[in-house]
Amino acid sequence: MSFGKIKDFLWPVIGLLAVIFSGWLLYKEFSGLSAGAVLESLKAIPAHRWGLAVLSTLVAYGALAWYDRIALMHLGHHLGWGFISAVSFSTYALSHNIGASMFSGAVVRYRAYSTKGLTAGEVGVLVALCSFTFTLGSVLMGGMVLIFEPELILNLFDVPLVMARGVGFLMLASVGLYFIASLLHLRPLHIGSLQIFYPRPAIVVRQLLAAPLELMGAAGIIYFALPEQAGVSFFAVAGAFVASFSAALLSHAPGGLGVLEYVFYKVMPSIALADVVAALLVFRLLYLIIPLIFAIVMVVLFERNKLVETFTKRHP
Repeated sequence: MSFGKIKDFLWPVIGLLAVIFSGWLLYKEFSGLSAGAVLESLKAIPAHRWGLAVLSTLVAYGALAWYDRIALMHLGHHLGWGFISAVSFSTYALSHNIGASMFSGAVVRYRAYSTKGLTAGEVGVLVALCSFTFTLGSVLMGGMVLIFEPELILNLFDVPLVMARGVGFLMLASVGLYFIASLLHLRPLHIGSLQIFYPRPAIVVRQLLAAPLELMGAAGIIYFALPEQAGVSFFAVAGAFVASFSAALLSHAPGGLGVLEYVFYKVMPSIALADVVAALLVFRLLYLIIPLIFAIVMVVLFERNKLVETFTKRHP
């Protein structure tokens, strides 16, 4: 069996093990929590904060569409916002729920963008640049959190505050070096016949705006679902979200199931457990479940239209 085939089986197994392990950890942490307490926390969320959570969801998915548009600009393709938004929304709604290891965003993107003239190589570059944009935003936000809210990291790791701040400065420095390198117009990277050109400064600036915006939008869902009297800042919630969402993605668990909840609670132990669970349920509903339903409908309609077009061409 080739390494590629082994890897195809390996990542789903890793994701499944991550779900099982995090489920065990959650059971240890949440065993005393009652469903009634969570329901009461959900009922206590005011209507206006539900509205702000929905708005935060729109901001997050709008920024994700910006990821694609930035990558397309880098490749020299200029497509309409409507088409890009539909492709991006479907891609992320599916991959966030199913897991990038089981259902690559490249599949949906290639199926859609190939109809607009993009090659498989260009779609590969687009996927890589979108992933890097997210990573860039996570490093930027993570560095700021470690500098201004270093106490959060102590809930996960027993490290001196000065070390946490030092890592934060290094993270921000790496982002700064990336921007400086873009100003130097480095030579393109050659991978076989494919040339990967270093993003122009205008592209990098857009990355540095889009990525934090997406993370803050997603974190806003949780923040507005938490009770106001919890006494936590938006910045602290954003830091906890970056840590937990990054861990969820690295785990390859479908939807980050269990991993997201465990890490977030460990970073924010000062908030009542029922309130944390309720806020994360709202996050999963608005950011994962509802978008997944819409994405499935959109993909089915897209494939139906393509099937009708193909049939019409063959049988005029």
